[in-house]
Amino acid sequence: MMSLLQANLPLSTVKNSIADCVGHTPLVHLSNLFPQQHVQVIAKLEYMNPGGSMKDRPARYIIEQGLRDGSINTHTHLIESTSGNLGVALAMMGRVYGLDVTCVVDPKIALSNLSIMQQMGANIVMVEERDDQGGFLKTRIRKVNELLQTTPHGFWVNQYANDNNWKAHYAGTGTEITDALDHVDIFIAGVSTSGSIMGTSRKMREKYPNLRVIAVDAVGSILFGGTPGKRELPGIGASRVPEILNAGEIDTAFHITDRESAQGCRDLLKMEGIFAGGSSGSIVAAIRKLLLTLDAAPNKPLRIVTLLPDRGDRYLDLIYDDKWVAQLP
Repeated sequence: MMSLLQANLPLSTVKNSIADCVGHTPLVHLSNLFPQQHVQVIAKLEYMNPGGSMKDRPARYIIEQGLRDGSINTHTHLIESTSGNLGVALAMMGRVYGLDVTCVVDPKIALSNLSIMQQMGANIVMVEERDDQGGFLKTRIRKVNELLQTTPHGFWVNQYANDNNWKAHYAGTGTEITDALDHVDIFIAGVSTSGSIMGTSRKMREKYPNLRVIAVDAVGSILFGGTPGKRELPGIGASRVPEILNAGEIDTAFHITDRESAQGCRDLLKMEGIFAGGSSGSIVAAIRKLLLTLDAAPNKPLRIVTLLPDRGDRYLDLIYDDKWVAQLP
């Protein structure tokens, strides 16, 4: 086989590892789904990260920062509570950096994500007891704390409280958007750990000081004062408020049902050919509600930017399954 040098290829175009492939995802105008003349909706396709979601960004950033400051080394065993995507990202980065990874998950996890984590060598601990808010987050975190007591060199990634979560998006997602676009009026994004909305919006507001920041939450989540309840879709909403969430930086929030999310996903696929995960459907539903509140004839088209966090193929047994959708309230 011909080597790179023999082929005379510039080595600057060759990545050192899959970790170097994280980021620089494309921006796409959703002109078919939102054809209104007075708005321009632009989506950043975060599902095109190599692990299939925007969680690749904090997974890489947290590990690399930890290796720099010494809090992570070659003996470290990463432990994290995850609804799926961060687990995949950590397992992938664990292969790159030679780190053991344990993911604490719950029954709502997409089976494909669970399989991918296992194939990548992650240890899986399943928590089946719901917490007092009807979800699994608190019981997953309780299990993490138990594992930290028994796992040598255990390190809790702690995405809900780790500032490197939002800093990954400040340095990556937000910077890529501000480098690409001259102005943005509204940034709307789904919220769970809040790392992506916090970090991205903080960077964006440096360039767009009049930016409106809108959160998309799930019905049943308590992040923005909602009534706690049962939620079926992983990856959006939470049964506890993350330490890194500053609600004062959010202008407003929309609460979206699982059924509305499923319809949004299907419409995104039908109209744009974009095969995205559950929280992307929540965002589509929220943008539709948002448009009803906007001035129908502004002086210039409003530019709305959003993030589509993960891929749809991992939700084939959830939002793309007619039987699963039929059982939703």
